[in-house]
Amino acid sequence: MYRHLLVPLDGSDLSIETVSRAVNLARALGARVSFLHVQDSHAADGDHEALDLAAPAAYADAYQERASTLLTKAEAAARALGVPCDSSIRVSDMPHEAILDTARKAGCDLIFMASHSRRTAVDTPLGSQTLKVLTTGELPVLVSSTRDAGHTHPMVDVIRDEHRSLATVLHAWLRLLDQCDRHGAAADTDLMRAMAHYITEVPLALHQPREHDYLFLVLRGRTASVHAELDELERQHERERAMAEALGDMVERYDRGQVTLAQLRGVVETYARFMWEHMGRVEGVILPAAQRYLTEADWNDIQSAAIPPHGSLPRGETQAVWRQLFSRIAHLASP
Repeated sequence: MYRHLLVPLDGSDLSIETVSRAVNLARALGARVSFLHVQDSHAADGDHEALDLAAPAAYADAYQERASTLLTKAEAAARALGVPCDSSIRVSDMPHEAILDTARKAGCDLIFMASHSRRTAVDTPLGSQTLKVLTTGELPVLVSSTRDAGHTHPMVDVIRDEHRSLATVLHAWLRLLDQCDRHGAAADTDLMRAMAHYITEVPLALHQPREHDYLFLVLRGRTASVHAELDELERQHERERAMAEALGDMVERYDRGQVTLAQLRGVVETYARFMWEHMGRVEGVILPAAQRYLTEADWNDIQSAAIPPHGSLPRGETQAVWRQLFSRIAHLASP
């Protein structure tokens, strides 16, 4: 029986479904998982909307950081289900060769790949590589049929979009601090206040209640299979609030000269890594369970309660408001 799975990921929305399926298979087999992202050496040369929106073009290493985020989320989903795991990033113009070479060196006895993907900011055309791995390698390959994201309920897309928005802000903040450190410059406190304001207004005030008060509550009533994970995520929500408040406090202390740039970056990085892992658990464990156990009526009830027609902005207007904030962040961060 298979004991060690290699799971290549390309960064698309379909990747987290691949993570969920691979981790559940590994748990059933008692196997471990190695996640891999293969970065095309030319992939980061193009213009990507999410990067352009959140940070200036000077953030040359943003691509690498986003790949690291992807793998951190994948590992968090595996650990949540008790599956031993590790991850790596490789750069290659021949992704299928990098996949096969990594599998051989890691002693993997099965490669678990998606059948297709959509291109995104952290992406190689993985679907085209699946056939090459099948036809040129000697290791067994299990091809996972991926569901078109268009078949998911719109509420799933709302949750994923809010995760992406928070990740965009945190990546921009880390890149800003890294730039300041390299050039010996002071960080822009107005920019950082805008970022801290976003974190308070969206993840804490809007997104967290949508998970905790609606999705988690309904899912508990439909299955006991994820009760332990929901308990942990609810504990994380409490920690998230305290950590987010600490971010705003650290910005003010930095502005007063009471903490160093390195100390500020440490707090931002700690919060970012905490959130990558939280997102990985939600996307890799909870959303797949919700899509399995909740009915269309359940999802509609969640959406109606979480996004009421009155009392909060409709989604389109909300996106427009925060797009303006993202534009402000990009403007303030520009040289």
